[in-house]
Amino acid sequence: MRKLVAGKLHGIYVTEANLNYHGSITLDPDHCEEAGILPMEFVEIWNKNSGARISTYVILGERGSRCCVLNGAAARTCQPGDQIIICNSVYLDESRITSLKPKVLTFDENNHIRDRMSYSVNIDPEGRYAFEIFDETHTSLSVPLMVSGG
Repeated sequence: MRKLVAGKLHGIYVTEANLNYHGSITLDPDHCEEAGILPMEFVEIWNKNSGARISTYVILGERGSRCCVLNGAAARTCQPGDQIIICNSVYLDESRITSLKPKVLTFDENNHIRDRMSYSVNIDPEGRYAFEIFDETHTSLSVPLMVSGG
């Protein structure tokens, strides 16, 4: 079994940090449902502003609120206005990797969904892995590649 990305809220903005709550991250249920993130599910959080990386579990806030609240000890790692990445994962047998289509949402500064994408892994004719990113119309998007400076 391999641990693989199942869904991602990429670039969502922290709306509040509540040190005195008893823990977790509070998220809008609409965002969670669309990305396939469950209540009580453990997620990884990566802070784009500070580089902090933490793990906690999800609780659901008010539907439609676009909230992203770090609670308890997690509140020490993120400040309101920080842009973070929230990622859940799934354990899957490698032979099933082509069936996995993680949903990725990106956000504007008010936590409205800007882009809806999905990741896809396929096997090419030579038996090698091929990776693609699709938008919500299933149009293939470019994959970021290393660009040599010079």
